[in-house]
Amino acid sequence: MIQVDHLKYHYANGQGISDVSLQIEQGEAVGFLGPNGAGKTTTMRLLMGLLQAQDGTIQINQMDPWSQAATIHAQIGYLPSETNGFEEMRAGDYLRFMRAYRKDSSDRSGELMELFAFDPSKKIRTLSKGNKQKLFLIAACQHDPAILLLDEPTSGFDPLMQQRFVQFIAQEKQRGKTILLSSHVFEEVEKTCQRVVMIKDGKTMTSASMEQLRAQHTRTYQVQLSTAQLAQQFAKDYNGQVDGTQVTLQTHVSLEELFMSYYQEDRS
Repeated sequence: MIQVDHLKYHYANGQGISDVSLQIEQGEAVGFLGPNGAGKTTTMRLLMGLLQAQDGTIQINQMDPWSQAATIHAQIGYLPSETNGFEEMRAGDYLRFMRAYRKDSSDRSGELMELFAFDPSKKIRTLSKGNKQKLFLIAACQHDPAILLLDEPTSGFDPLMQQRFVQFIAQEKQRGKTILLSSHVFEEVEKTCQRVVMIKDGKTMTSASMEQLRAQHTRTYQVQLSTAQLAQQFAKDYNGQVDGTQVTLQTHVSLEELFMSYYQEDRS
């Protein structure tokens, strides 16, 4: 559904991306990770056709996002990392405006407002950061797009709303949606994504499934107990494997630890 090969785009100040590649199949959710300034937002802008690639290729559903932007936008729900404007408009009016602008044939706004406990009656300028984020997330998803490009989607969300977002992404995956999710909330990525792509300094560092990453960074420990009975109890408490009086334990590194290991290795 999304194919990016050796993508390059540099701004006038020299920042941007120099070699980003990623592939996302239909129905797959991919976490897009990297430190600030790595190039995640630039990549998403290129996918949206808001910028034109200086080198490399992009295809979304076998279409070019720059030359076929209008067609592609009807299929994409895009939530940028920074949103502003329309401050004097009421939230509900903004959602209606976006539906009219895109000429949407579908309208899930009611369902999404209920899920995220959102009140559309207030003016946008009066909304808290979290409620503004809810508004723009609903606006991005209300036309039931096949592809979701979400750049820091839960910024400002409280734990309850973060959990509802995880629930929403799980439902969208079941419905066959293709999702690229940029986030600094590693637990959120672990709960929603089958695979991660990590970038730094505008270059792809790694692309792997969560299972592959965990397998590469699994730690194994062996603990010797004084009796078989103690070994059995210890294994039960820590989900270990028993062999006589010896217990073998495996620990899985968190995604945050995996990310930091890649980042620190790259710096050394």
